[in-house]
Amino acid sequence: MATPPEPHLERWVDDHAGPVVRPYAVTGGRARTVAGRFDLISLVSATGMVPPPDIGLGPEHLAIVELSQRTLSVAEVAAHLDLPVGTVRVLLGDLVERNLIEVREPRAASHHPDDSIFEAVINGLRAL
Repeated sequence: MATPPEPHLERWVDDHAGPVVRPYAVTGGRARTVAGRFDLISLVSATGMVPPPDIGLGPEHLAIVELSQRTLSVAEVAAHLDLPVGTVRVLLGDLVERNLIEVREPRAASHHPDDSIFEAVINGLRAL
């Protein structure tokens, strides 16, 4: 006879997905960042500081610090962690506030291409 699953495991483990933790649980229910606004293509890199063990960071925070040892975009970080971008933005804000990562925003275009380039592209597409 099979034993029933333990009540506390039944709620937090999915047979197909494994452990289930909702994104709001990862951020402590927060939906807004404490520091910064992060574009999907903003570049995230570690500052080189080692997080002290008593700083109160979750495993997702530490995973971001580890991932950002090489520069990644916000979208790539979210993809590696398999978390929604909104959740990752909140976690990034926590890490920026603690100076564990730095985020570089994408540069605005210094000049816009001449309209003749757009006209040439449109004419080329029409010729196809």
